Amino acid sequence: MKLLKDILYGVGLNAVSGDTNVLINQVHFDSRQIGMDDVFVAIKGLQVDGHKFIAKAIDAGVKAVVCEVMPEMVINGITYIQVKDSQQALAVMAANFYDNPSKNLKLVGVTGTNGKTTISTLLYNLFKSAGYKVGLISTIKIMVDDKEFATTHTTPDSLTINKCLDLMSQAGVEFCFMEVSSHGLHQKRAEGLHFQGAVFTNLSHDHLDYHKTFAAYRDTKKLLFDGLTKTAFALTNLDDKNGAVMLQNTKAKKLSYSLKSMTDYRGQILERQLDGQLLKVDDNELWTKLIGDFNAYNILAIYAVAIELGLERLEVLRLISELQTVDGRFQYFVSKNKITAIVDYAHTPDALKNVLNTINTLRTGNEKVITVVGCGGDRDKSKRPVMGHIASEMSQQAIFTSDNPRTEEPATIIQEMEAGVEPQNTRKVLSIENRRQAIRTACKLAVANDIILVAGKGHETYQETNGVRTEFDDFKELKIALKEIEG
Repeated sequence: MKLLKDILYGVGLNAVSGDTNVLINQVHFDSRQIGMDDVFVAIKGLQVDGHKFIAKAIDAGVKAVVCEVMPEMVINGITYIQVKDSQQALAVMAANFYDNPSKNLKLVGVTGTNGKTTISTLLYNLFKSAGYKVGLISTIKIMVDDKEFATTHTTPDSLTINKCLDLMSQAGVEFCFMEVSSHGLHQKRAEGLHFQGAVFTNLSHDHLDYHKTFAAYRDTKKLLFDGLTKTAFALTNLDDKNGAVMLQNTKAKKLSYSLKSMTDYRGQILERQLDGQLLKVDDNELWTKLIGDFNAYNILAIYAVAIELGLERLEVLRLISELQTVDGRFQYFVSKNKITAIVDYAHTPDALKNVLNTINTLRTGNEKVITVVGCGGDRDKSKRPVMGHIASEMSQQAIFTSDNPRTEEPATIIQEMEAGVEPQNTRKVLSIENRRQAIRTACKLAVANDIILVAGKGHETYQETNGVRTEFDDFKELKIALKEIEG
C-alpha cells in the first residue's frame, strides 16, 4: 500500500476535499475492478464517462476519487481530488504507484504510421541475441524478457504499461522497446514515462477518423519528442517530409537516418531478391532477409538505435543479418507449385503501396500479382477508395473482401473500396465478402511463379464482427488453400 499523497506527486491538482495522507491499495480507472481502499480515477472516454460510476466505486470500498468534475454530493471519509485532465493524472499516478519503473531501464519509444511493430520487435530480438535482458511492448505482444503477455492495444493503458515496466525492472531488464501510437499519446498513456530515446518512422494516411486532420495526427506524434529530456536521443527518418518536424523543439540529441539524404545514419540498397536484399550501411555491406525499401528504413532505424544504446557497430550488423521477419510483416512461403504467398499487415494506403511496390520490383514481368485486401469497419472511411485504387492499379488481380467489419456491413465497406477503382481496372477486381473464400479464390487463380498478397490483418489470428472474435489466421488459411489445390 502507498500513501495517496505520494501517488499524487506531480499531478496538477485543482481542488482537494478530504485527507491525502491515507494508504491506498490499488489505482483503477475501471469501476468493475475496484476493491477496498483503492483510488478510482474517473475518465471521460469516447464512449463511457467514468464520472457516472463514482457512486458505484464508493459502494465497492474506494478511499479516494480522482475526477475532472466534483460530484454534487461528497461523502464523509472519501477523499476527492479534482484535476484538469484525468487521463494525464492516471498516467502520472500509475508511474508513481509502481515507483517510476521506466527510470530503472533504458526505454525507447517508436512512433509513426508504419514500421512500429517491426522496429520494436526486431530491436527486442537483436538485443536478446546480444545477451541482454530485454522488454517489449508492441501490438503483437508484451515481453518481460522471456515471459510473454497478451496485448489488445498498440499502446496499452498507463496502468498496464507501468505494471509491465515494474515487472521488467524486477526481472533485471536493461532495455525496453515500446510502440507508441497516436491514440496512446493523445490519451496521455505515455505521460510520466522516462524515455531514453524515441524513433519516428514515417507519416501517412491513417486514423483520421480519430484525429480529424492530418496536422493533428502529425502533431500528436510529435508529443513523444517534445517530452524527451536532454539526456535522451531523438531519431527521425529524414526522407519523410514530416521527419524534420519531429525534431523541432526537442531537448534531446537530434539524429536522423535515410536512404536518400545526407544524415547521421545512411543506407543504400545494392541488390534486391525475393529471399532478401543487400544493403550498404555506413560503408559496410549487409545481407538481410527483410525485403523491400520499407524494411531498409526499418533496418537503418534498428542499427541507429543499437549504436546509440552502446552496441558495437560490426556486432550490430552481424546481428541484423540474422534477424527473421516479424509475424505478419511480409511473411511469406513458396508452395510446391512455386506460388509465392505473402501475408502483410498493410492496412493503410501507404503501407499497401510500399508492399506492392516491393513485389513489383522483384517481379520478372511474367508473374501475376493477386492481391486480397479489405478495410476495417468503424475506422477511417476516407482511406477505403484509396486502398481500392492502389490494389487494383498495382495488381493483375485484386480481390476485395472483409477485414474486421466490427459493427459495419462488410458489403458496404467493399462498395466504398470499389469506388476508388478506375474504369480501366474494373475487369481486374472481384468482390468476395467471405475472407476465407476470397483467399481460396486467389489460390485457385494462381499458377506457377505467381504471387499472392493477403493484406490488412497480418499477425492477427481473429476476425471481429459485431463485437465477436472468431478464429482466423491469414497465413494458415493460405497454407491450407494452397495445399488443397496441390492435392
